[in-house]
Amino acid sequence: MMKRRDFLRSMAGTLPALATLRGSGVAGHGPAPFEGWTWVHGGGERTAGEWRAEFARLYAAGIRGVLVGGGETGMLADAAHGAGLRFHRWVWMLNRSGDPWVQQHHPEWFDVSRNGDSSLVKPPYVSYYKWLCPTRPAVREYLRGIVAQIAADPRVDGVHLDYIRHPDVILPRGLWAKYGLVQDHEMPQFDFCYCDVCRATFKAQSGYDPLHLEDPTSDVPWRKFRWDSVTGVVKVVATAVHGAEKRLTAAVFPTPAIARTLVRQAWDEWPLDAAFPMIYHNFYEKPVAWIGPATREGVTALRGRAALYSGLYLPSLTPDELTQAVALARANGANGVSLFESGGITEAHAAALKEVLAGA
Repeated sequence: MMKRRDFLRSMAGTLPALATLRGSGVAGHGPAPFEGWTWVHGGGERTAGEWRAEFARLYAAGIRGVLVGGGETGMLADAAHGAGLRFHRWVWMLNRSGDPWVQQHHPEWFDVSRNGDSSLVKPPYVSYYKWLCPTRPAVREYLRGIVAQIAADPRVDGVHLDYIRHPDVILPRGLWAKYGLVQDHEMPQFDFCYCDVCRATFKAQSGYDPLHLEDPTSDVPWRKFRWDSVTGVVKVVATAVHGAEKRLTAAVFPTPAIARTLVRQAWDEWPLDAAFPMIYHNFYEKPVAWIGPATREGVTALRGRAALYSGLYLPSLTPDELTQAVALARANGANGVSLFESGGITEAHAAALKEVLAGA
C-alpha cells in the first residue's frame, strides 16, 4: 500500500489553482486555506473543561471549524473559540421529530405522501422521519424564527442547516438492503408532499392537480415545484442569518444531481456561504475514488457562489483512505473537508488528517 507521504507527493502536481484561490465564504473574505471541519454531537455529560480538551484535540488534528448540535450553546461556543475554532450551530430544519410543540399544536403542517399519509402519523422508513411541508408560509416563518434566535447569539459564528429537504423518495443504494427495499422507481408511500397547500399552490401555477397525474413521478414542473419549495425555505432563513451578519451553511446530499433525484433538493441554487455535501461513498456503493468527481460536480455547479467542504464518512475510511479522500477533495476544487463525526476521529485518523492538511 502506498504510504501517506508518498501519496501526497504524487498528488501534488495534479492540484488545480482553484482550490487555493477561491474565497472560503465561511472563513471570511479573500483567499482561504484548505481546511478541516467536523460535525459534533454536543450533548452528553462533558464538563466545560472536557470540551476545551476535546476541541483542542480537534484543532491539533487540523480542524478549524465545528458544526455543533445539542448541548448548551454558551459553554460549547466558548470552548470552541478558546481552542481557535469557528462555531456553527447545527440545527435540524424540516425534519422536526424532536419538536413536540409543533407536533402538538400544528399537526396539519406535516407533509403528506402520495398515499395520503401524514409523516407525523405514518413516518416513512424510521420513526423519527416526521417532516414539515416546506410550501406553507407558516412553516417558513416558524423555521425563520428558530434560526433567527440562534443567529442572534453573539457567540455563534454561523448556522448549519440539516434535513433541509424532502424525505428520501429513493434511498441511497447502499441502504436498500437495510430496509428490505428495491427502490428502482418512486413509490407512493415515500413520495412527498401532496398536502392540500402543495396541491392548491401547484395547481394555481400549472393548472392541474399533481395527485391527478397518471404518473406524477415523471412530471417535470411538479418535480421542480418540490425543489423550489425547499429553496424557498432556505431563502427565508438566509435573510435572518445574513441579517445578523452570520454565515449560513448546510449539510446536503453528495451532488446536485443526486440531491434533486433522491430528496428534491436543489442546493446549488441556495444562498449559502458554504455547502457541506455528504459524499459518503459507501452509502452509494462507490469506491473512495468517487469522492473526487462528486466533489468536482458540486464545485462546478456552485460556480464560485459558495464554498464547498466535502463531507467524509469516517466509519468507512481507514486512516490511509482518509488521506486519499482529503487529497481527492482538494484536487477537485473543494475548500476543505468535513468529517462525520468528531467522535470517530481516532488518534490514527487525527495523525493522517494533520499530515494531509499540512500538505495542503
